[in-house]
Parts: sequence; structure tokens; C-alpha cells
Amino acid sequence: MTIDFTLTPELDELRLRIRSFVDEVIKPTEAELTDPDHIEDRAEYLTKLIGMRTKAQEAGIWLPHMPKEWGGMGLGHVELAMVQAEAAKAYYGPFVFNCMAPDEGNMHTLLHWATDEQKQKYLKPLCDGTTMSCFAMTEPEVAGSDPTLIRTHAVQDGDEWVINGHKWFISNARRASFAILICRTEDNPDLPQAANTAFIVETHWEGWNRVREVETMHGGTGHSEIVIEDLRVPDANMLGGRGQGHLLGQSRLGPARLAHCMRWIAQAETALDMMVDRSLNRFAHGSMLAEKQGIQWMIADSTMELYQAKLMVLHAAYRIDNKLDFKSEVSMAKHFVANMLGRLIDRSIQVHGALGYSTDTPLAHMYQHARWARFADGADEVHQMRIAQRTIAAYRDTGSTRSATGDLPI
Repeated sequence: MTIDFTLTPELDELRLRIRSFVDEVIKPTEAELTDPDHIEDRAEYLTKLIGMRTKAQEAGIWLPHMPKEWGGMGLGHVELAMVQAEAAKAYYGPFVFNCMAPDEGNMHTLLHWATDEQKQKYLKPLCDGTTMSCFAMTEPEVAGSDPTLIRTHAVQDGDEWVINGHKWFISNARRASFAILICRTEDNPDLPQAANTAFIVETHWEGWNRVREVETMHGGTGHSEIVIEDLRVPDANMLGGRGQGHLLGQSRLGPARLAHCMRWIAQAETALDMMVDRSLNRFAHGSMLAEKQGIQWMIADSTMELYQAKLMVLHAAYRIDNKLDFKSEVSMAKHFVANMLGRLIDRSIQVHGALGYSTDTPLAHMYQHARWARFADGADEVHQMRIAQRTIAAYRDTGSTRSATGDLPI
């Protein structure tokens, strides 16, 4: 079993080009976008934002996760990890390169599940960067981590489906031209996982009502509450087969969880860089912070955890690329990286003291946003439950837990 994470000269050159683009184009523009002295109105804001996308396309850094025939760069998941970890060093990085959530996951879903007609109508504009989308599964009345409990219901009426229900915390819904909507179509399926079906819903259709933005501890960040009332959807907009909604959702969420981890690694590395820089430049009680054992422990713990996170993500990405089962590896990576992110940012804030708690550095903003990571795309406890179940099953089947711990040759 050979696992080689060495980049080819071409990919290493690409990584450096992305890093330069982030440093020279995105970060300076971001500084202008957050400075009211530089931006007079929303039109100017959008012009600068879209302008960065145009420059990225001209630089050949666009759509890294999609095949070349769809205008992408044709990168695998291991290679995508390299791109995402560089792109997410800036807030708008994934958006500029058109590899941000939820569009990135929806593109993969449409590529593998959509009909040719659906691909031309919905996937192509996403790839071109002319539309945006959302994924509507979570509901307020039932546990978001258990889609078998979904109550939003679709009833067939001729060549249409009439849908009623309630969705909540739907990311990017306010900007989306369409949604991939998961709802119940089967009342008494043989398996609970066969009750749901996916539909492509255009958000301007009558019956799709975005009632509010859900305010969070991080402020208003684009998560919407949706009330669906007698929404009529053509049968041609069913995505995948009837009763395949759960399978479609799970096939989407596995790689999407790992893409989140790739972006979180970028944030964690930024926090570690800031922690070390602060320790080298802050003098207190007779020496620099970097010379104090307590600070060194925080730096060491953070370094080891970030190293573990990178290895877990790369190994899970390797398994996806090589068409190996990846459920356990992605669950373990998602749980570990999400928790690592919070711990590492917290340590960096501690080393910065009151400065870290203030909004004079990015750390406070990063810390608020990081808390979301522990329940996004599956809560910690759900992943732990699945990891334990697979570990117990592996031991029962083989007398060893080896296959549940990465199935590595060690």
C-alpha cells in the first residue's frame, strides 16, 4: 500500500500561484471591502467581489474540484486539499475560486445524480459562477443529524409534486437561485432511509418562502428559515430516483465534510502562525513569551494537533480518490478537525490576551465561526456513535479493530 502525498512540480507550482493570488489579490481587496472609507455602496462592493472572480478565471485558478469538461481544473480530493488549505487563508478565497460551500457539494451532487437536461440548466451556471445554490434538508422540529425524521412532505399530483414543510438553517438560501430540497415522498418504506426524495427547486417559485435570516453568535451569516406552502415542482425536477434522497444526501455530505476540514485547516494554521508570531514579539516578566514553558506547551500541542488533522484529511481524501470506503475516515477527520480548530484558536487568543479577545485581530471572528464546526454536517456525537459502531463491527467480523482505524499497514 503506497500513499504518497508529494506534489508533482506542476501541482507545487499551482499551490504557490494560489498562495500568491490570495496574498496579492484577495487579501488586499478584502481589506478594502471591510473598510467603509473604501466602499461607498453595495454596487461597488459587488463589483470588487466579482472582479476577483474574473481575475481568478483569467489566472486559470477556477473550479478546482470539477472535471475539465465542465470548465474545472480536474483535481482529485488530495489535490483539492492543497487548494482549499491555501484558498481559505482568506475569507473570500473559496468564493473567488468557486469552490465554496454549499455550491461545491451541490456541483458534485448534480454531476453524479442529475440528468443531462438538469446539468445544463442548473450545473452549468454554477460552474460558470453566474448562479448560487443551497441544500435544504435541516428542519427545526426534528433532529438535523437524523434525516429519516424529515417531515417536509411531497405528494404527487399528475406530472407535478406538491410540497409542504418547514426548513431551517439553510445556508446560502438568501443568495441561491435554486435549492436541492430533501423531502418525504414515501409513507411506509421498507427502510426508513428510503422515505426521502430530492428535488431541484427554483427559489423564485410560488410556495418557497424565505421568512427570515437566522441570527447566530457570529451574527447574520446567511442561514435562512424557509416555509414551504403548496410548492409545485415538475416531476422532471426530481433529482435521482424516487426514495433515493437519503442516499443522495449521504453521498454528498461525505466529501463535503472533508472539504470543510480542508478549509478549517487553513484557519487553524493561520491561528498557529499568529500564536507563534505573538510569542516571539511580546515581552513579559523578564523574557519573550516564546521562552516561557507554558506558552511552549500551547504551541507544541497546537502543532501536533494540526499535524494530525492534516494527515487525517489527506488519508481520507486518498481513500475517496482511490474509490475505497471512506465513511469512517471522513467521520474521524470531521470530528477531530472541528474540535482541533476550536482548541487551537482558543490557545491563540490566550497567547494574545485582551488583543485576541478584541476584534482588532481576526481571532475573535474565527472563534465565533469555529463553534459551528462541531455540529455542521453532523454533530460530534453522531460521528462518535458511527465511529464506535464501525469499530465494534470490525472487531466482531475480524477479531481486530485494524480496519476501523484507517486500515493502515502499521
